[in-house]
Amino acid sequence: MTRNQLADLYRGYIDCLNRQDWEHLGAFVHPQVTYNATTVGLAGYRAMLERDFCEIPDLVFRIQLLVADPPTVASRLNFHVTPKGEFFGLPINGKTVTFDENVFYEFVDGKIAHVWSVIDKAAIEQQL
Repeated sequence: MTRNQLADLYRGYIDCLNRQDWEHLGAFVHPQVTYNATTVGLAGYRAMLERDFCEIPDLVFRIQLLVADPPTVASRLNFHVTPKGEFFGLPINGKTVTFDENVFYEFVDGKIAHVWSVIDKAAIEQQL
């Protein structure tokens, strides 16, 4: 897969998330996907995303930076959201916050097999 093909595949994945098209998530995510070095599998990964959308009704993934170097993608995602209740253990309770996530993906057989994510919790804390 070329850099451009991998970048396009990743953009398709982000579009799938933003549409909450869970039936097609398996087209992008490996059945044995790991998240931060823990095997969660496709079902666990889907459940995590569905929970995120439930807790953050206005969730939209916005790509700020995308670097594709097969088989790896590095992305900086930006969020401007209004979580319900607590968020990362912080009392957000309906306040709108803006933060970034730095995330790395490794693709195996054309699907996301490994995800490493770091969310800028300090940026959220500063807004409270």
